Amino acid sequence: MIDRDAHGGALNTTPSYRHQFGRSAPNCASNQTLILWPCLLHNHPSGDPTPSRADIQMTQAIQEVAKPLGIAVHDHIIVGKDGHASLKGLRLI
Repeated sequence: MIDRDAHGGALNTTPSYRHQFGRSAPNCASNQTLILWPCLLHNHPSGDPTPSRADIQMTQAIQEVAKPLGIAVHDHIIVGKDGHASLKGLRLI
């Protein structure tokens, strides 16, 4: 049995669904123009903020879903115990 938290994640993974992306993307409206600049953010409980292959693949999948909607993912930041990693800063997106 896998121990799950209140949000449905396991001890080392949390499911993320591309169809939910548009529901939570931060936005601001100006003169009837909707501008979306989402920044993805999550933590690594291990403390190491190094992006995993799954982190990179999920980010690319979200970018593919967002692009036809005119949404560009600004960054994906992973927080660890002693710092953070930016996929944009690492040139992974």
